[in-house]
Amino acid sequence: MAHGQLCMVLHAHLPYVRHPEFPHFMEERWLFEALTECYLPLLEQLEQLETEGIAFGLTLVMSPTLVHMLRDELLMNRFDSHLGALERLAESEERRNSSEPRLRGLARFYVERFASNRSVWDGCGRDVVGAMADLEMRGRLEIMTCAATHGLLPLIMVGPEAARAQVRVGAASHRHQLGRCARGMWLPECGFAPGVDGLLADEGIRFTVLETHGLLNASVTPRFGVHAPVYTPTGVAVFGRDPASSRQVWSARTGYPGDFEYRDFYRDIGFDLAPEQLGELAHPDGIRLFTGIKYHRITHDGGIEGKELYDPRAAAERASWHARDFVHSRSVQMEKLSAVMDRRPVVVAPYDAELFGHWWFEGPRFLAEIARHIHRDGIPVELATLAMVLREQPINQCVQPSASTWGAGGYHEVWIDGRNSWLVRHLTRASRMMVDLTRRHPGARGLERRALCQSARELLLAQSSDWPFIMKTEQSTEFAMRHARTHLCRFFRLAKEIESGRPDATWVADLEWRDNVFPTIDYEVYA
Repeated sequence: MAHGQLCMVLHAHLPYVRHPEFPHFMEERWLFEALTECYLPLLEQLEQLETEGIAFGLTLVMSPTLVHMLRDELLMNRFDSHLGALERLAESEERRNSSEPRLRGLARFYVERFASNRSVWDGCGRDVVGAMADLEMRGRLEIMTCAATHGLLPLIMVGPEAARAQVRVGAASHRHQLGRCARGMWLPECGFAPGVDGLLADEGIRFTVLETHGLLNASVTPRFGVHAPVYTPTGVAVFGRDPASSRQVWSARTGYPGDFEYRDFYRDIGFDLAPEQLGELAHPDGIRLFTGIKYHRITHDGGIEGKELYDPRAAAERASWHARDFVHSRSVQMEKLSAVMDRRPVVVAPYDAELFGHWWFEGPRFLAEIARHIHRDGIPVELATLAMVLREQPINQCVQPSASTWGAGGYHEVWIDGRNSWLVRHLTRASRMMVDLTRRHPGARGLERRALCQSARELLLAQSSDWPFIMKTEQSTEFAMRHARTHLCRFFRLAKEIESGRPDATWVADLEWRDNVFPTIDYEVYA
């Protein structure tokens, strides 16, 4: 029997970016890059494991905004065109590098990689969400949902109705999109404060994940630390992040992704080549963008210009070695823990899904190799989902976790500091207005109801934690500020028109066309 259970949790989320009013929108590439580099390669690896008969259990968070975008016809048609452009660019690169054997070989590598993307994309009927849901039905995955637009619940709870709406709409969206209730909900940014667990319990959510200190600083120190789930007073099970397993992957100094054999993220032909050589992927305004075709490895002290050429075979071998090292470390860790516990220890390792493939190109292979090494080498570690752990360990200690997040500092300050705190007061005002509108206009019909439902969408979209995070990190700051302000301004105008009794039908229809997320939303969720 395995010493313990390893729960890999991948949090897949992107902010809602959809602009049908433009033929091309630069930030929509975030979704396209995640598909080609993360979601499609991950799906390919998981299906290959199943073909090989290798058992695995993986917990995958799919945020409601991401699920909606992955099933939006406009965005998926645009991605299909984007993938075609990548295929043609890779073929062009193979011709351009015909006289350079190593570069030609790397270009051929990308021709084959994009062909593989195409095969997975077409093979799942352009429905990645459906393919993941099928894996869940076959017992390979546990798909968790998230708050509707990834709003940081402790900050939104100034108005409890607004936080409740984030949870309710997230749970309802999961039911609508996947056809079944979610058992687990990821708290955006692992943001917890007392009271959040009650919101989850009210929606039938059974479990969630917190940052390490959220459990260790609980009202009573958990007997087994973060290596066993606990229950909150409302009956929601909470799992804590294991710092040792996270450090091996996340650490900028000692983590696996920094190995010099791995592909470098920053050196990309989108910056190296002349715009005319990039074909359809060249931005019409001359803005330099990543294409995903990168010829160099990280390289020790090479600087951006001193990078050595990438060797896919050597990188694959290193990913396999790192997976073996990771599994061995977990086995040793679990053996030590099991000697002082009355149950099998649980090691919960949560990561942003986009780390695997986007930031760390070899990441999807690393994940699959973990399952292969456990299977082939007889390592006494079980790859389990969080739901599987609760089935085995239904009786657990009851504690009240402490307020916490997994951002820098650990206590919400990333999302409320000098660069972004201005947003909180406007969101608080808008939340109170939405609750007031709902109470003053119960049972609305026709255009009034549509305007109220659209008001709810705009408020939810403005509450995304992505906007203050981007402002804090000062990357794409203007984009984040513009989106937050746009959704707020739309909300305030809608609220004013609803109160006047004269919503603009043309404008409401235009907003429904632009911001069409949560098609089944009921504004009375704010009642």
